[in-house]
Amino acid sequence: MPVLLSALVILFLPVQFYLAGLFPKSQNKTNISAEKVAGTADIKNEDNSDISFQRKIFLSSQNDDSFGGSGFLPQRKDNFYNTKVFASSSVVIDVDSGTILHYDKGREKIPIASLTKMMTAIVVMEKIKNLDEIVTIDEEALLTDGTKVGCPRSGYCVDERLHLGEKITVKNLLAAMLLNSANDAAVALGKYIAGSQKAFGELMNEKAKDLNLGDSKFCNPSGLDEDDCYSSAYDIARVAAYSMKYDLIWKIMKLPEMEIRSVDEKYVHNLKNTDLLLDQVPNCLGGKTGFTYNAGKSLLLAAADPATGKHKIIAVILNDNNRWEDMRNLINWTFENYEWK
Repeated sequence: MPVLLSALVILFLPVQFYLAGLFPKSQNKTNISAEKVAGTADIKNEDNSDISFQRKIFLSSQNDDSFGGSGFLPQRKDNFYNTKVFASSSVVIDVDSGTILHYDKGREKIPIASLTKMMTAIVVMEKIKNLDEIVTIDEEALLTDGTKVGCPRSGYCVDERLHLGEKITVKNLLAAMLLNSANDAAVALGKYIAGSQKAFGELMNEKAKDLNLGDSKFCNPSGLDEDDCYSSAYDIARVAAYSMKYDLIWKIMKLPEMEIRSVDEKYVHNLKNTDLLLDQVPNCLGGKTGFTYNAGKSLLLAAADPATGKHKIIAVILNDNNRWEDMRNLINWTFENYEWK
């Protein structure tokens, strides 16, 4: 009898593990261990579902044929070594496959400040077909806290601000929001699309659900602090990967500076990119900065491998006072330790 029971257990185990792969536990509860990153054959999440299932979820969430089409996957090099980033949370992913290349508390739910604007940009691109539509700047946008057009920080203005009643195109506001991290531009866009910042936040959360994001709750288009609003390094990296289907977003974020004008050309606004690493990281594709007192200093950056320029990665570090040096080191580490085959 014991021999028969042992045989039945052995026969049942493969089925059990097969079903576990098909029906993993809720992704909201998945917590990927820091050491369990891509490049090894036995990568597992702490819920015992393998990373390949996570990759399928990632690719299906992209909903675009351009993702996963390269046919190459990142693999650890023989001389692979680990790295440490002194941020509250950090992650690096391969854009095409969604493979996790670096992970340190990557699914911790914390404020992400202006990295929120990556999701705002996606909603803008998907809700507005004609980016030359005209937005009228209202008082709520003008009174927004933090970085504004012409003001690199709250209360410190060096150039022409937006004006009450000013008419300006969606495209120009999108540029101001991404390049200059302008909160007033984000608020104006959100209200134009949804009628209120809260309603726009609901659109953002609908998109987050479409993308299978398990760690995010958005409240407003700017990323300014509100209670119970958060995301994770992993989620916002996936948002950024998805946004690459919209070339305009990344063309804007790659520009060091640009000039925008009101529709009647009465007002001219000079924008400067808040990302200091644009010309310091080889094959940098663009990035987005973030800062509030609650969220700390954060940074998102995309880059292509220096060897071929074909394989793209996205790195995110959250709450890091040394974000510029740490991001530069993290990008270099990734390409030194991975190859695509």
